[in-house]
Amino acid sequence: MNPTMAGAALVALAVSGAVLTRRRYVVVTVVGVSMLPTLAEGDRVLVRRSALARVRTGDLVVSRPPAGERWARLPAWLIKRAVAVPGDPLPGHVALAVPEGPGARVPPGRVVLLGDNPAESLDSRFCGYFREHQIVGIVVRRLARGD
Repeated sequence: MNPTMAGAALVALAVSGAVLTRRRYVVVTVVGVSMLPTLAEGDRVLVRRSALARVRTGDLVVSRPPAGERWARLPAWLIKRAVAVPGDPLPGHVALAVPEGPGARVPPGRVVLLGDNPAESLDSRFCGYFREHQIVGIVVRRLARGD
């Protein structure tokens, strides 16, 4: 292989690697105060795109907001904590927002998401379960302000 072809192959490999990385990871900026004290407005986090099956209780999750007029003022993506995943018992303080009620288990394809600042968070306490198709991914880490 001549040097020109080798250089072109190396560039193509680098570009395809960057494209795959961008499909797998996304940087999200926190909007609002629903995750205080864990995350503040303006913090940036690295999110690994993941299906609901990879979400564990305690994970910080990025999701799309619920559909409907009530939620129209929310940003395109929300950051919340997974407090119950499929098969887990339904937390009592969420029971009023879902039809199953106290003692139920989270059904397949659903997750309970809450903000760390409950006084300022629109979350599963108000809209019930978040659905599998709403999940964007799991927060891997908070980025330093300069990253």
